[in-house]
Amino acid sequence: MKTIVIGLGNPILGDDGVGWVVAEEVMKQLPPDLDVDVDRLSLGGISLMERLIGYDRAILIDALVSECKPGSVIVSRLEELSDSSTFHLTSTHDMTLQNAMKLGRQMGAKLPKDLTVIGISAKHIYDFREELSLPVHEAVPKAAQLVLEMLVQNITIL
Repeated sequence: MKTIVIGLGNPILGDDGVGWVVAEEVMKQLPPDLDVDVDRLSLGGISLMERLIGYDRAILIDALVSECKPGSVIVSRLEELSDSSTFHLTSTHDMTLQNAMKLGRQMGAKLPKDLTVIGISAKHIYDFREELSLPVHEAVPKAAQLVLEMLVQNITIL
């Protein structure tokens, strides 16, 4: 099963960069025998959908605004999220990833059937800084471990 892990966000906007940090941690710990692509992107909508073409499985990691305490790790399937619940799955100048995936499938693109989103609840997503807030920083090892377990044990969120 061809798999990609993508950390989403902007590393100079405080907690918005958490997806990148988790993806870097996954890269460091990824067993060498696992054939998994890991990337860090600042994309959403159609551009993100295009990056997913050719994969059977995708795990996206992103900052998430929610009612949960900052630093909470939330696991969901893409279709379970509202179109505006995460920052890089949607774009004000583009369509949501959910709609982009529908469009891509209608056009015959080979897109992942298994798409899991690991969201880290964050409040400081527009602060110009490279550091994560303490609660979000403390969530990085938990989120990375969760991604690694999903990859190694081939776990799918149903």
